[in-house]
Amino acid sequence: MVPLQQQVLRTDAAGMPLEWIDYQQAVRLYHGGQVSYTCGTLLYRVRGGISSFTGRQSVVEVNSIIATHGTNRAIHRGYVPPLNNSTLFRRDAHMCLYCGNHFPEQDLSRDHVTPLSQQGEDSWTNVVTACKRCNNHKAGYTPEQAGMQLLAIPFRPTHAEYIYLKGRRVLADQMEFLQAHFPRSSPLRERLRRV
Repeated sequence: MVPLQQQVLRTDAAGMPLEWIDYQQAVRLYHGGQVSYTCGTLLYRVRGGISSFTGRQSVVEVNSIIATHGTNRAIHRGYVPPLNNSTLFRRDAHMCLYCGNHFPEQDLSRDHVTPLSQQGEDSWTNVVTACKRCNNHKAGYTPEQAGMQLLAIPFRPTHAEYIYLKGRRVLADQMEFLQAHFPRSSPLRERLRRV
């Protein structure tokens, strides 16, 4: 068994990834009869109380991927995941997209390719990860105006890519499941192939 911090991937009945949950939330779904089917490896065997009627102890086995009843129609092609720095930095592999160096999260910042002062948007397709030095050097200019080269084109992750980016310690079976939902042209798919 794995440490209790390992997240469980929850999907809808159609297999669309929805979110990461902890083992307690998973046990509640199992107990409430909301689990449609399971995939992946057995993560936890959670023991409960002893039944006074049967004398047996209850046991809930929690897999790494659980599908719950119903489907989520809210996740469609026009879905835009919420933008936050932590997920942005993971999208860009904690690499400054100007100098190409990798940095810890506290040394990174969100840079607007087209600055807000020049009517740029605070959106996935207009923001990149930048080290603080490069971001200060670029200031309120576009990369071209600042004489800087952008190393990759920013992209908006799909819902499945966003779920991956939000995960901590994604297991191999969870990764394989999520990658099956990535678009063929996904920059994340290519990056993970090289790892």
